[in-house]
Amino acid sequence: MAEASPAHGAPAAVPELSEVTRRDVVGRLLKLGAVSLAAALASGASLAPLLHVTAAQGQAKPQRRYGMVIDTRRCVGCDACVAACKAENKTPPGVSYTVVLEQGLGERPDDRPLFMTKPCFHCEHPPCVPVCPVGATFKRSQDGIVVVDYDRCIGCRYCIVACPYQARYSDFAENYPAVAEHTPWASVPSPEYRQFRVRQEGRSPEGNVRKCTFCLHLQDENGEYDKAAGRWPACAKTCTGKAIHFGDLNDPNSEVSQLLKERQAIRLKEELGTEPNVYYLL
Repeated sequence: MAEASPAHGAPAAVPELSEVTRRDVVGRLLKLGAVSLAAALASGASLAPLLHVTAAQGQAKPQRRYGMVIDTRRCVGCDACVAACKAENKTPPGVSYTVVLEQGLGERPDDRPLFMTKPCFHCEHPPCVPVCPVGATFKRSQDGIVVVDYDRCIGCRYCIVACPYQARYSDFAENYPAVAEHTPWASVPSPEYRQFRVRQEGRSPEGNVRKCTFCLHLQDENGEYDKAAGRWPACAKTCTGKAIHFGDLNDPNSEVSQLLKERQAIRLKEELGTEPNVYYLL
């Protein structure tokens, strides 16, 4: 039951690919529909940038493993987490890093509605990562958070199809009136990935795939959050029912680890082997 950028420093040397390996990769890309990239590789283009990302992922066990424990008894379906997330990350229409699912009256034995917030699950084995033809999405080695490199993403949406939790969204360049009409709000940057991008037509992240980042821009220089100082994922910080708990699952003394010891928990679609880092208390 137990459920932005690569690490700093010079990348490790990447061994020369054998011809068999290159043929395998080209064949796989063709099956995915990445025809232009496959053609480039077949003509001798280097796979080193993609392999550097892959190598960085598997070198060391994450120092931290951030995740969430969500109490389904306490969630009241108020959508405060959804609003807080959009305000924190300045996401456009059609992009919501967390949503609240509802199971209506009459669908449970006790006749009570069930509400459940659903962010990205930051899986231990994220199926979105291996399908990306350009290595734009990857799992950070230092904390297990799955991210998207907006400067590398080509908007092919393979990762959206691969995600079994529907936790990824395509930015179709839509804007809320405050941005479209160039009010002062339009010039306020998004803090995502600490890149502080001001939304501009035709510029990333427009056209990119986007997802929950556990508000990693609120980490300090050591990769830690500070709940007391308010540097905490917006959804958990704002939850009116105190249903969303966040922390380091590798720390046995963290709140999330203690909750998993005390209460019965499940993870969604666990049979797929993704090992999501979001748990639900029953």
